[in-house]
Amino acid sequence: MKKLVTTLIIIVVVVVGILAAGPFFVIDEGEQAVVVQMGRIVNVVTDAGLHLKTPFIDQVVVYPKRIMAWDGEQKSMPTLEKQYIWVDVTARWRISDPKKFYESISTIEGAYSKLAEVIDSEVRTVVAGNFLRESVRNSNEIMEKPVDVASLGVGDALDEEQISSIVQTSSEYEPIDKGRRQLAEEILSRSRRMMPEYGIELIDVVTRQIRYSDELTPSVYDRMIKERNQIAQAFRSEGEGRKAEWMGRMENERRSIMSAAYERSETIRGTADQKPQRYMQTHTARTMIFSVSGVQWKATKPPCPVSTKPCQQTWIISDTCIHPKGGK
Repeated sequence: MKKLVTTLIIIVVVVVGILAAGPFFVIDEGEQAVVVQMGRIVNVVTDAGLHLKTPFIDQVVVYPKRIMAWDGEQKSMPTLEKQYIWVDVTARWRISDPKKFYESISTIEGAYSKLAEVIDSEVRTVVAGNFLRESVRNSNEIMEKPVDVASLGVGDALDEEQISSIVQTSSEYEPIDKGRRQLAEEILSRSRRMMPEYGIELIDVVTRQIRYSDELTPSVYDRMIKERNQIAQAFRSEGEGRKAEWMGRMENERRSIMSAAYERSETIRGTADQKPQRYMQTHTARTMIFSVSGVQWKATKPPCPVSTKPCQQTWIISDTCIHPKGGK
């Protein structure tokens, strides 16, 4: 029984080996292959399906037909003004000619190494031939765009026109001629020139990240802080001006109120000073001359008592004197 089982296993292994080394091979969707015979390419297969080969002699090397991604490593490189930056790029590529690919590179791992060699070299060349601003900016919009009021957190204190008039930071930026996107296109065109000889089609090269070096980062932060301090100082100056304006208005209103109050008080004081004078004029003693039986008599009319009623007295004339009624 054991011998029978061992024999069956051997038969299965032989059949599988014969089928594997048989005259047929299958190419799936998204794959392509080259048939190699004794180190020489005898056929290139790009269509999916069942295909023929020479058993035990032909070797089938399968490659992907799909678009693949290549991710580079961050590398430090200088710009035209000798400022070092970290640049990280990525690319998409595919095998366009399996025959050339097999003859020049052979493996996918070799293709990644070749892409790194070519693209990194071109990136370094392009970055070193342009200023730093060309690598980090895409347009000159920053020179024309007004200051974002919302980002400054001032609410409705000032409008955009007032901010633009007191904050002048756009003049500090230098214009660019190419920009980050155009540099990526330049890297792509330079790298594509070498790829056809390897059977590779380079679809695009994208700058994934550009980071300032440790030596350059403090100066960039200092510049950002300086710009924000300039904006803050502009708002402080505007606030001081508004404060002085309102304090002037308050002082003018205070002086106006004090002047009106002083005028009113003087008017009331003058009116109050006139009342006793009229009272004294009305109620002081009066000298009266009388003629009785050919004799003139002079009598002094006493002042009326302080009363709200008119002063009324009855004078009695006798042969010897004139006196008020009830008096002597």
